[in-house]
Amino acid sequence: MVDMFDVVGFGAINLDKIYRVDKIPGKDEEGFVKDVELHAGGSSANTIAGLARFGLKTAFIGTVGSDEDGKFLLNDFEREGVDTSLILKQDGRSGNALIFVDDSGNRAILVDPGVNDTIRYDSISKNFRAKLIHLTSFICKNGIDSFESQKRIVEEGIAEISFDPGLIYVERGLNELEGIIKKTTIFMPSRNEIELLMNMDYVDAAKEIVSMGCKIVVVKLGKDGCYISDGEKEFCVKAYRTKPVDTTGAGDAFNAGFIYGYIKGYPLDKCGKIGNFSAMKNIQKVGARAGIPSKKELQEFLDNL
Repeated sequence: MVDMFDVVGFGAINLDKIYRVDKIPGKDEEGFVKDVELHAGGSSANTIAGLARFGLKTAFIGTVGSDEDGKFLLNDFEREGVDTSLILKQDGRSGNALIFVDDSGNRAILVDPGVNDTIRYDSISKNFRAKLIHLTSFICKNGIDSFESQKRIVEEGIAEISFDPGLIYVERGLNELEGIIKKTTIFMPSRNEIELLMNMDYVDAAKEIVSMGCKIVVVKLGKDGCYISDGEKEFCVKAYRTKPVDTTGAGDAFNAGFIYGYIKGYPLDKCGKIGNFSAMKNIQKVGARAGIPSKKELQEFLDNL
């Protein structure tokens, strides 16, 4: 029997160790830690957890280690209602992200990928179908198994693709990403990422990427909201204002809102509003997914959209 899902995520799974600090130190500077919290994280993992919270049927392709962190990460997915049957378990340590957040919500991140980078294509179960597969980056410091596996999934054409490359993949350059981008339905970079990747203004860059074969480009503009283009129409959607507590996972929460709107058939500008709402709610709490709105909160927003 083939499992059917609305959205399947494919990316790194990390345990986020969030350090509340007096300041984010620069070179040769010192600061102090005010508090420490542990949260499940990983970019695609955060988005998939959000989509499950919104009521979509979700699953995840990734790897956890044979340690207590791995158990923590699996348990968190299961609490959110994410299907974990596609997640691989490997000997070794699970991925960790050390996240430093100051009182203004600014952050700095160091990532230890652990077993995240070890996913070979032939080890992934193919006994599933999905409307969309959401891809995010792997560090790939010891090889490129996981990145190559993502490219193979895209080439199979088993679902539409949404792709948030992150700076890690953008730094690989357009030549390495072009094969994925051409077959992507929704490309979801930040302004900095798309301008670095294409070496041009984000509006022109979005048009260029659509001309490559990508259907929709959504550029995340932080406090300025988002820019959306499908080659025919374009929208600038303003952000909802709030005082940030922790900006960790803001882009992932945005992705969850936008993808939810897309799956449910909302127009692109309203997808952008749903994404902005999800991001706004998320940055009001500490943790990459703690503040993503509940299904009830989302429905109340949609009722007034």
